[in-house]
Amino acid sequence: MAYNKKNFYLRVLEIQQLTKEHQKKGASNTYIYENMVKSHYHISKRTFDEYLGIPAERELKKIAEIRLQQPELFD
Repeated sequence: MAYNKKNFYLRVLEIQQLTKEHQKKGASNTYIYENMVKSHYHISKRTFDEYLGIPAERELKKIAEIRLQQPELFD
């Protein structure tokens, strides 16, 4: 089976969705990181900030397209 970053992007997307949800309620990124992300995901603030800038949905769509076009790579 070929290596891909699907699980990484799923984790990034989960963190992004959590952040968006709490930002709508008025929470700052620092508050979200300290109280919800740090202890659960065990990542640094810098990594958290970098995750927010990754286009995870787009990358997951690319992986899905490749999987449909070349299923032999994922056997």
